[in-house]
Amino acid sequence: MSNRSLAGLLSTLSFVFCALCFAPLAEAGVSPARFTDPNRQAKLESAFPELERVAARWAEERGVPGLAWGVVIDGELTMFGSVGSRQADEQMAIDEDTVFRIASMTKSFTGLAILKLRDEGKVDLDAPVAKYIPELASLAQPTRDSPPITVRHLLTHTAGFPEDNPWGDRQMELSEADLSRWLSSDIPFSTATGSSFEYSNYGYAMLGQVVSNVAGKSYNEYVNAEILGPLGLTSAVWEAGDVPADRLATGYRLQDEEDLLAEVPLGDGTFASMGGLFISSRDLAKWVALMLSAFPPRDDPESPPALRWSLREMQQGAGFPRIGISRSSPGASIVGVSSVYAFGLGSRWDCDLGWGVGHSGGFPGFGSNMAWLPEHGVGAFAMANLTYASPWKMVQEVLRVLHRTGGLEPRQAVPSRALTDASERVARLVDRWSDREAEAIAADNLFLDESLDRRREAINELRDGLGPCEAEPIAARNALRGSFRMNCEAGWLDVELTLAPTLPPSVQYLGVTGGRPPTPWMQEAIDDSLAAMVHGPDRLEVSESADVDGIGALLQLQRQEFGACVAGERQSGDGEKEATVRLTCDRGDVDMTLRLDEKKLTQIEFGPLPDQDCVR
Repeated sequence: MSNRSLAGLLSTLSFVFCALCFAPLAEAGVSPARFTDPNRQAKLESAFPELERVAARWAEERGVPGLAWGVVIDGELTMFGSVGSRQADEQMAIDEDTVFRIASMTKSFTGLAILKLRDEGKVDLDAPVAKYIPELASLAQPTRDSPPITVRHLLTHTAGFPEDNPWGDRQMELSEADLSRWLSSDIPFSTATGSSFEYSNYGYAMLGQVVSNVAGKSYNEYVNAEILGPLGLTSAVWEAGDVPADRLATGYRLQDEEDLLAEVPLGDGTFASMGGLFISSRDLAKWVALMLSAFPPRDDPESPPALRWSLREMQQGAGFPRIGISRSSPGASIVGVSSVYAFGLGSRWDCDLGWGVGHSGGFPGFGSNMAWLPEHGVGAFAMANLTYASPWKMVQEVLRVLHRTGGLEPRQAVPSRALTDASERVARLVDRWSDREAEAIAADNLFLDESLDRRREAINELRDGLGPCEAEPIAARNALRGSFRMNCEAGWLDVELTLAPTLPPSVQYLGVTGGRPPTPWMQEAIDDSLAAMVHGPDRLEVSESADVDGIGALLQLQRQEFGACVAGERQSGDGEKEATVRLTCDRGDVDMTLRLDEKKLTQIEFGPLPDQDCVR
């Protein structure tokens, strides 16, 4: 046999061997989550007229000369709008190709540049940054026990450098020689390295130097070649002079609350990596679309300029999370938000909108913001030509208006074949118990956590008297966890299950609860409680032991938070002494639980839906 034939045979055997090796992994693979509402796009687009009013109102309140804004849905600039003019003294329309400076939103381009170099094996995020910037080797640490400053510290603003807005903006034109001299000198610290978050433009200027030193070309050249070019961002430049005069938005500042003065454009220099980019709405929409394209995780081929898992990593956040609770007016909903800085992006969790990512930008002459919801495939942005005119609140309002259409539903997880099979076997088990079948599907912990005898007894008790049952398809929380309802002649059973990390996957958690339709007096209590949310608790039939004032205050609070509500699907309870019903309200859904004693109300509770993380 020739060497070539032998090599071919070995290659074939190797392929067959690898296919066999990885066959079990295919069983454990995860299908991408997907949108299930066929009317999703139409619902979102129904909000566009209201969004135009939101933008016009914000522009008028802030007195901006010009505003460009847009909505990105599933990778496309679906809605573009503008207000005012790109030059204050002349009526020059703003369109998708009008170019604004986006200031600190540039940091997301820097974050991706660093991750691209990491993916190429050229940068270690956890290596001391002095490895890539030799001038920092002699930098004095803020405390003796401070760790060396790493690339990750710079990305997440945790190096310990002082907050430097707006000082950093005025360093844009710093030369490479001056930056090298600065880096060779000690830096004053505000906190110990790695101990807290403090926003640092200087730190992102250092990241630009890391890119330059590692790539062997300037930061601008690297970003142009490796990010802007592959994405087709043809409008993106670093100097105002490189923008065609008929496309550039002139930057202004407001003096004495009434005089608009043109700002002299800041030039290009070594601080470009913290805020130097100019870009159009058309191209900024492509950038937002790139970030959204990383979701959901899937097996599709990768495309330039970055790996999807790196795009997801730069949006996930690290460091020191913060929590904020606010209300825009006495009658408005309470908004709870947790936030953390990622890699050139802010990552936040909102009780209404879920997971959101984005960044603001503020410079002499300009203010901008971009934000998107990775699990919803939707984003928005705005750019204004007025100094530090942050449109953050406007962009958030755009997303909230979209949310109120009902079209902002996250992708739904797809159950694995193992989960679907397990749910069907569990449904048969719950309907007609078999010890043999229970042992066949159980992971080794299931009957150690709760004995087989006790599980059998509890499930049979719930099942008793319900009559024939039919199971709905499982609703997946992820590939290996989900729940389903069994609709029965005289009530229902709700089943939750989680599969163990074994091949084949087996049932490690099984929870079964039941419910029955409300009795006439329970239904009356539900109806009266909904009426009391509007008219007060005077007509409620309450037990002598009940706290009438407390119940009334709670109902009024829920009315204030959620608006008008109607009763929907029953969730649990025996229907006689306890019932939980889902309320569909103007501002979201909530579960209401009523408890009765001798047919009179004793207690009302409100709680989040099972898949919600926030309690109002």
